[in-house]
Amino acid sequence: MPTLVRLLTTLLIVAGIIYGIMAALVYFVEPTRREMIVDVPLPQIEPAPAPVPDTGGLRP
Repeated sequence: MPTLVRLLTTLLIVAGIIYGIMAALVYFVEPTRREMIVDVPLPQIEPAPAPVPDTGGLRP
């Protein structure tokens, strides 16, 4: 049982340190904002092929 308590305590301390680092990043780091323009090329649309007329099974 002492080993389990020691493991859980260690995991809680590590989780607390990670949480503290994340909170410090949120409070102290300010992102720089700038305008960004991205050109997105559109694919060329090809027209659908013309449908073949149905001759009813007869050959022309």
